[in-house]
Amino acid sequence: MFEDSQTCTFGVDSPYVDLAAEVFSLLADPTRIRIVLALREAEMSVNHLAESVGKPPTAVSQHLAKLRWGRIVRARQEGNRVFYSLVDEHARTLVTQAVFQAQHALEEHPAHHRPSTGPSSTGP
Repeated sequence: MFEDSQTCTFGVDSPYVDLAAEVFSLLADPTRIRIVLALREAEMSVNHLAESVGKPPTAVSQHLAKLRWGRIVRARQEGNRVFYSLVDEHARTLVTQAVFQAQHALEEHPAHHRPSTGPSSTGP
């Protein structure tokens, strides 16, 4: 992903700063973070997401509406079911980095700094 390998050159006066703060506020909810984590690999229906994040479908739908408004997720309708996916890799990266930062707050040597031995249930 070429975009992620570029250095951020935005200055403190960038017009994107206020919008970036809105993105952070949209992601500043544990359920929304869980939704992004659940959608990392594949699209999911509301019911499947609700089961994955342990919340009622109506609550997940409300969170998804806000994430759609913020252009973090998109919806695709198939019959009378709606499937959600991430719009791009940036929300996935933001959430992953936030979880990694949280690991630093709790562990002296977080799992994401240890040599990989395969898939782990402790990773984001």
